[in-house]
Amino acid sequence: MSGTTLLIVESAAKAKTLSKFLGKSYKVKASVGHIKDLPKSKLGIDVEADFEPQYITIRGKGDLLKEIKDESQKAGRVLLGTDPDREGEAIAWHLRNAMKIDDKAKCRIEFHEITKEAVKNAIKNARSIDVDLVNAQQARRVLDRLVGYNLSPLLWSKVRKGLSAGRVQSVAVRLIVEREMEISGFVPVEYWTLEIIVADDEKHTFMARLSALGSEKAEINNQEDMERICNILSNSEIIVKSLDKKEKKRRANPPFITSTLQQEASKRLNFFARRTMKVAQELYEGLPIGKEDTIGLITYLRTDSTRISPVAQKEAAEFITEQFGKEYAPKQPNEYKSRKSAQDAHEAIRPTSVLRTPESVKNYLSRDQYRLYKLIWERFVASQMAPASYDTVTAELKAGDYEFRAISSQLRFMGYKKVYNDLEEEIKNPIPELQIGQKLKLQEMDPEQHFTQPPPRYTEASLVKVLEERDIGRPSTYAPIIDTILKRNYVERRNKQFVPTELGTIVVDLLKKNFPHIMDMEFTANMEKNLDRIEEGELAWKKVIGDFYGPFAEELEKAQGLIEKVEIKDEEAGKDCPECGKPLLIKYGRFGKFLACSGFPECRHTESLNEELGTKCP
Repeated sequence: MSGTTLLIVESAAKAKTLSKFLGKSYKVKASVGHIKDLPKSKLGIDVEADFEPQYITIRGKGDLLKEIKDESQKAGRVLLGTDPDREGEAIAWHLRNAMKIDDKAKCRIEFHEITKEAVKNAIKNARSIDVDLVNAQQARRVLDRLVGYNLSPLLWSKVRKGLSAGRVQSVAVRLIVEREMEISGFVPVEYWTLEIIVADDEKHTFMARLSALGSEKAEINNQEDMERICNILSNSEIIVKSLDKKEKKRRANPPFITSTLQQEASKRLNFFARRTMKVAQELYEGLPIGKEDTIGLITYLRTDSTRISPVAQKEAAEFITEQFGKEYAPKQPNEYKSRKSAQDAHEAIRPTSVLRTPESVKNYLSRDQYRLYKLIWERFVASQMAPASYDTVTAELKAGDYEFRAISSQLRFMGYKKVYNDLEEEIKNPIPELQIGQKLKLQEMDPEQHFTQPPPRYTEASLVKVLEERDIGRPSTYAPIIDTILKRNYVERRNKQFVPTELGTIVVDLLKKNFPHIMDMEFTANMEKNLDRIEEGELAWKKVIGDFYGPFAEELEKAQGLIEKVEIKDEEAGKDCPECGKPLLIKYGRFGKFLACSGFPECRHTESLNEELGTKCP
């Protein structure tokens, strides 16, 4: 045995970064994700033997696993540095078992940023594998396999061949289908608003909006009522009823967690969730930055915590004071509360060093990397800055029984907005110095007709937000959920919004009627809480699976007999077959949509379907 330490990580990019600063006494290998998984060709779970999973080496990974085992025999010590989450813990557990390392051996290291200091610190604090964490991951994998493997054949036989159903994805499709039903059933309601321009004796003008009629909120539903109010107002005296002047402070938003990063990157950079996660992974795993060589630029990207380490807070405070002045740094570091359901296993997403400004690293990054890094860096720095402050004036005006409200808000001190503009605008409606009881002159009236609008369709950003709010899935699952429901053709993306397909609507309807548990939002959220409790060591994972599987198996048996076959007609492509002249149909295969002749099997012509996505190639 040599004095070499073998360190195994998940990705080749991470291995390359670590090799550069760990020196010759370390050999770094990549497992390239999981090495073991459930078999694809069968269920792979022994339901009779207390849901024991039957893991096999993933196809194509045999040589790599042999190489890793051989290297472990030569090494003096083996360390497992896979990602610091449930999935990473499970990969480390499979690797440990494959290499026959003792169960209690301190072979697991966990680092949340790929910097020399963080990794060396992790090596000093090696621990044994956390079996509770592994069991939480096993429970999720087994649950999803039991649902997918049993529901998919049912959908094949009753709806269309090649379909599949997932535990969490099906609930996401349900959200989109139900939103579409709300939109199609929506009946617009007419309402009116009234803005007036008033002036003081010095002819200073400002705008006020009708807010109340006596003690009631002003609600005007038709033109006749609006005209009557305008006639009354034209002969009414307008008096200043009350004035409220104050300074309003606005705190910065917390640093990013996975869901908020995906939402903001969607809104500001036009990135889909998958693209955001891909680029964030590159920033986390490390890039060559000038003289510093290869280094991780951001902390771990899958997190639901807004916590920041005191070291990073101190560095940020010093940077802010030096760059912008001491008035921009708060007296105490800003702290943010994470959501109640947050696992809080990792810090928020932040730069590994605030001193690596976006401009200083721009030349070493691709356009996407630079834009995402800039967003993360700015949001983090802003989160550690003093609040912005506004001078606000609210004037309540009275005209007979009618009340109007005028609001003005002027930025007094930029605070965090110096770095990160969160798009809250000032209300530029300068209200002059007024006195209570002062009379004002009515200059003009602007009545406007409106109609209530249906709720908007979900975009990626709003879907991720609602999944998080309802505790459906976890940070690492949002992007795969969206990918899956698009690939399965349950939803389509139109103008960046999700629209359910006929197939998606049929599948949701079928699953809601026959598998109410799986399609229940509350049930899905409680299952996530149970997975968290398994991770905490509070629940036995096989009991959680057993409690789920009993009712599910009953529902499955009933459904087989109750569900009738659903006929979905193929959509016409709007063009004819070049070989026989019959209409071409849009069909769905393993690799998505394609065109096929309606004269099949006599005519077997097929062609690919090119669709305009309306976006530039990233």
